[in-house]
Amino acid sequence: MDNYSVIGLMSGSSLDGLDIACCEFSYDVKWNFTIRHAETVEYPSNWLKRLINMPVSDSEGLVKTHIEFGKYLGRVVKGIVKKTGFRADFIASHGHTIFHRPEKGYTFQIGNGNSIAAITGIPAVYDFRSADVALGGQGAPLVPIGDRLLFGDYPYCLNLGGISNISFENDKKRIAFDICPVNMVLNYLSSRKGLKYDDKGRIAYGGKIISPLLDKLNSLDFYQQDPPKSLGREWVEQFVVPLIIEATGTPDDLLRTFTEHIAFQIGKILNQHPAGKILVTGGGAKNKFLIDRMKIILKSEIVIPETKIVDYKEALIFAFLGILRWKNEINCLSSVTGASRDCCCGVIAHP
Repeated sequence: MDNYSVIGLMSGSSLDGLDIACCEFSYDVKWNFTIRHAETVEYPSNWLKRLINMPVSDSEGLVKTHIEFGKYLGRVVKGIVKKTGFRADFIASHGHTIFHRPEKGYTFQIGNGNSIAAITGIPAVYDFRSADVALGGQGAPLVPIGDRLLFGDYPYCLNLGGISNISFENDKKRIAFDICPVNMVLNYLSSRKGLKYDDKGRIAYGGKIISPLLDKLNSLDFYQQDPPKSLGREWVEQFVVPLIIEATGTPDDLLRTFTEHIAFQIGKILNQHPAGKILVTGGGAKNKFLIDRMKIILKSEIVIPETKIVDYKEALIFAFLGILRWKNEINCLSSVTGASRDCCCGVIAHP
């Protein structure tokens, strides 16, 4: 039996904070896990501003922030360890994505693992995406290997984060891809009303669908492409934001329209496949109005698990990806990313 204690760190595109999951894993015929402690640490205003502005930073600023963000992650983890007493074998950190352009051959997540290891005194596994991109893959999504090995009882695993992605088995291969933006756009629209997010989708519920905008959104080229495919902030800024800016309607109407767009795109994908239970996680799982719209459109049953899994599944799975890297086992599937082969992704930094 293999036993590991790992701290998983996840910083998503919606910038709603750093997700931390202190996890224990054991292997006996199959992998089992327990989340011993989990919390989300909101970014201080100075870090939030730096992360938002990083894509337009100069090269020296980018390198400096890569190191300093790693130190920040290390300090946060050190505080969690002191508070909880959790003894980790290592830390597995996703970092925060600043650039994701796999079609141009690069992706970059800041948060230097050597800085994390130096601050905490604990080994750190980081930079999970670069190796796959170097092999011609999308470098995303990475969660599907965890979906297969930790949540294999569910035919479909759907994450509703900054961007939605789906994972499922097809002809004994794991298939996964990004579907459409979710909280990245919903939070952007909510900010127009001075809010961080649309709590439970209440604002969207009171809005009206702007049909011309909905048609334009659903006609975007990405939705006509076959997987493997992935989305990033750059795509949203280039193709989605201009449509929203030129649309005529209230913030409530824009939220209603984009919520409908999300439900439609998810339904279009899932209704092509046999009905089965869908494990739904991520912040969007708490958007009651979005979930209600999906229940009407989807022929499959939506299952929303316990809060810890909803909120911390990605941090949990990155902890698990760290184990597979530690063991030099495959943790990135070419059937998902389109790379030339499966690989073992991640860089190990020792204190």
